[in-house]
Amino acid sequence: MNIKGVAAGVAAVSMLFTVPAQAGGMSQAEKLRRLDIMLMVTGLRCRTGADNFQADYRRFTTNHIAELNAASATLKADLAKRYGAAGATRALDKLSVTMANDYGNGHPWLGCGQLKKVASGLAAAKGSAPLVEAADQLLGDGAGGGQMTWARR
Repeated sequence: MNIKGVAAGVAAVSMLFTVPAQAGGMSQAEKLRRLDIMLMVTGLRCRTGADNFQADYRRFTTNHIAELNAASATLKADLAKRYGAAGATRALDKLSVTMANDYGNGHPWLGCGQLKKVASGLAAAKGSAPLVEAADQLLGDGAGGGQMTWARR
């Protein structure tokens, strides 16, 4: 699938929602971990509707398992520097739960249909660069139209 061929119109951007995180201040490893968790949690929320993207999310994780595992290991190593080896596991678990809770009510400005298109496009992407680019756009504040070019592909 051609990523540029994935049409993901962002029709419903709402300024009433708060944003779970600002992607700019995160490490690449945290961005990839947060992107994965955001897709997992929102995929679970969308699984009973017409825009169920569980299959797309499974393809995403299967196709990018190396990048996702490397990001998790890097994030854990960074946490170990701050909290020690024993504390790193707890800190990563706590961070992961916090990330999941951030998206418990869904993505702040993308609906299930848009997220399905994003997950499908990311599943077809090659390497970590498009994942980081997507994370920068999907985990940012969404206020600038230019920041959402990836989600519109």
